[in-house]
Amino acid sequence: MPGKNEWAIALLRYKVPTKMLSIKDRWEMTVERVANAAIHAGRSPDEITIVGVSKYVDADTTRELFEAGCHDLGESRPQVLWDKAAALSDLPIRWHLIGHLQRNKSRRTLPLIHSLHSLDSLRLAEYINENIADVGRKLEVLLEVNVTGDGSKTGLSPVDLRIIAPKIIAMDHLRVVGLMGMAGLGSQTPREDFASIRRLRDELQRELESEVDLRHLSMGMSGDFEDAIAEGATMLRIGSLLFED
Repeated sequence: MPGKNEWAIALLRYKVPTKMLSIKDRWEMTVERVANAAIHAGRSPDEITIVGVSKYVDADTTRELFEAGCHDLGESRPQVLWDKAAALSDLPIRWHLIGHLQRNKSRRTLPLIHSLHSLDSLRLAEYINENIADVGRKLEVLLEVNVTGDGSKTGLSPVDLRIIAPKIIAMDHLRVVGLMGMAGLGSQTPREDFASIRRLRDELQRELESEVDLRHLSMGMSGDFEDAIAEGATMLRIGSLLFED
């Protein structure tokens, strides 16, 4: 049975300008592509959450995406998240911080977010754990890893991850649920990079056994999410597919 957005896919196939597509069209196309990639990988589409990366669009456009059906939204900069959370406070958005969090911005940010994807230091983890009482719940966090050794990217090295992860997992107010990572910049083999992140997660899970449930892998963006799905991604950070012409 053809998908309900088949006409929109046809527009792209015949090179009709994508500016003709609405946010809702783009969302439905993305959902269908993710579902097809999951099925092709032998997985259920229900295992995968699309986090719409709204960092380049204004609050009104972000509202359109939420109303189209994307209820998990990701921001990279805390200040932008503060402003959008205020402007869209009438919506039950699950905000994800996917960019670096500085300690001096954490107090205002933590009560707003559903999860932090980019925890990349023991020092930040200790600060958050000590200052999170006002949130009233354990904060869901993913440990950011840098498996490619790219100096322009943040994230823990695999060696540092093994040293630091048990200490963060033992903290009272943080709930570590998985790893976040990216393929190398301009990588010709993104699937291999994602496979490295998955193997690192699997090894860490075996080492820590019942101490933690590392169920999530936040990896894959607009240009490489099919490869990420094939390697077990459970959260995709997708922006340009949803907004750019």
